[in-house]
Amino acid sequence: MSYARMIFLLFCLIASLAQPAFAEADDRPLMKLPQEIEYTGAADQLQIAVVFGDPAKPGFYTIVLSVPAHTSIAAHSHRDDRMAVVVSGTWQFGYGNRFDEGALKNLPVGSVYSEPGHANHFARTGNDPVLVEISGFGPTDTVYVNPVDTPKP
Repeated sequence: MSYARMIFLLFCLIASLAQPAFAEADDRPLMKLPQEIEYTGAADQLQIAVVFGDPAKPGFYTIVLSVPAHTSIAAHSHRDDRMAVVVSGTWQFGYGNRFDEGALKNLPVGSVYSEPGHANHFARTGNDPVLVEISGFGPTDTVYVNPVDTPKP
């Protein structure tokens, strides 16, 4: 089975599981060009765009992270199970209770990975910015292993 077909089947599965949540959230089709996606946060820092649902409420949601080059994200977890796809750039991702450069795996465009609920993980970018699309069933949260690593608003 081709890589593209596996990714397509994965998203079909996620979409089929989320059908009740889609119906509750909004039954209108959604199409946005990259320039129509609205991110929150400073342009020189990690930015988040909510493209579907509301991650703070029960139900299916999709967010896109825009992560600048040379950014490290400390070990943290989320309460919900999440699936992600690397949309652009090379995302360096690892699992564990602390940032461990040796545990990072380079995930190029088209790569998929999971963020199991309550499983600590960390990430960084190299010389290029990265876009990552993440979907899950809210509510979600972000809890850093070391509270001092929690980003300040």
